[in-house]
Amino acid sequence: MAKTPHTVRDYLGSLPPDRREALESLRALFLANVDKGIEEGMQYGMIGYYIPHARYPAGYHCDPAQPLPFAGLSSKKSHLSMHLMGCYMNGPLKDRFVKAWKASGKKLDMGAACVRFTSIDQVPLDVVADLLRAMTVDAYIAQYEAAMRPGAKKSAAAKGTLAATRRASGTRAKATLPAKTAARAKTAPPAKTAPPAKTAPRAKTAARAKKSKATPSTPSRRTRS
Repeated sequence: MAKTPHTVRDYLGSLPPDRREALESLRALFLANVDKGIEEGMQYGMIGYYIPHARYPAGYHCDPAQPLPFAGLSSKKSHLSMHLMGCYMNGPLKDRFVKAWKASGKKLDMGAACVRFTSIDQVPLDVVADLLRAMTVDAYIAQYEAAMRPGAKKSAAAKGTLAATRRASGTRAKATLPAKTAARAKTAPPAKTAPPAKTAPRAKTAARAKKSKATPSTPSRRTRS
């Protein structure tokens, strides 16, 4: 069984010559362009670039024992890859990176944060260097912490939805109660039934007249004089 490399040198030494040369070129590019507060070492089985605990004590939220990941270089079964976490969390920066890569005329195979390639010739090195210089430690920590506050995002989204509802209806819309609160809410009492209207006097008189008409009257006897 192959020994798991624990240092960057061991990792590179375990690769075939062509892959080792490609990652060595990218490694030199990373070291020359990442911010000063970022360190290099093995992380999650690949060459990692991260913000150490000395700079960011909280570490990575998935595993606080790990320093905060920033980027990575790895050799997979069918390709090489660059993992650009800072680019993933910064939409405008990612858009700029994608646009610049495509403008170089080279094909881009990219997921959310992983760029895949099989040869160093497929990578526009100047575009990668520009991206690395644009991602400072302070900016990266700020956007990472913002992404870790889902409650704040939900609150902002709820306020935005409420505001949109008000604009659409032209009225002051009420926020929807949570399911539990709604279940506990008392049912509004049914509206009182109005008492039946009294029969108008004219209607009664008409009914009596009809009845009188229907009953034949007894002729009166004439009294002899």
